[in-house]
Amino acid sequence: MTVTETSATALHTDAVRALEGWRPADPDQEQLRRDYLSHLAGHEDGLFRSCLPAHVTASALVVDPAAGRVLLTLHPKVGIWLQMGGHCEPGDPALAAAALREATEESGIPDLALFAPGGGGPAPVMLDRHLVRCTGKDRPENTHLDVQYVAVAPPGAEALISEESLDLRWFDYDRLPELTDHSVRALVARARELTA
Repeated sequence: MTVTETSATALHTDAVRALEGWRPADPDQEQLRRDYLSHLAGHEDGLFRSCLPAHVTASALVVDPAAGRVLLTLHPKVGIWLQMGGHCEPGDPALAAAALREATEESGIPDLALFAPGGGGPAPVMLDRHLVRCTGKDRPENTHLDVQYVAVAPPGAEALISEESLDLRWFDYDRLPELTDHSVRALVARARELTA
């Protein structure tokens, strides 16, 4: 087994552990959790973009609870404001690490910390399944099985836009941009509740 295969296996094992250990109160989120676990049980490569028509992705909503604000990126492919996130990579040691890597790269904030409920390790806060064309505009849509975390920024953190964003801005919790979808608004509400 190569180093890449060993890393991919460890990441797969971690993703299963993270989802098995997470217990959402909402029945729709519980059904998604079961669906994600079923996907991973059937696909050893289920965390990578090569797994079609669906694969697990990792994202993190960057929040500054002290200022009551959230950092969103204007996504170049879908044209709406979203949390930071993307595809897992074979070198990611854990699903939470993939979410933190994406949040750090896309926000330019080096000192982010994933929210860890009850003093334990980082845990997902929500799941979102959505269609996207990540393999090219002329290719069929595939499904992202997004595992969402919350990344807490240091008070007064300044973001630095990356080439992956059309725009990057802080928004007050109560003043989200019009071009957001229901899933982002639900994630912001959940993050606000958890980090209050």
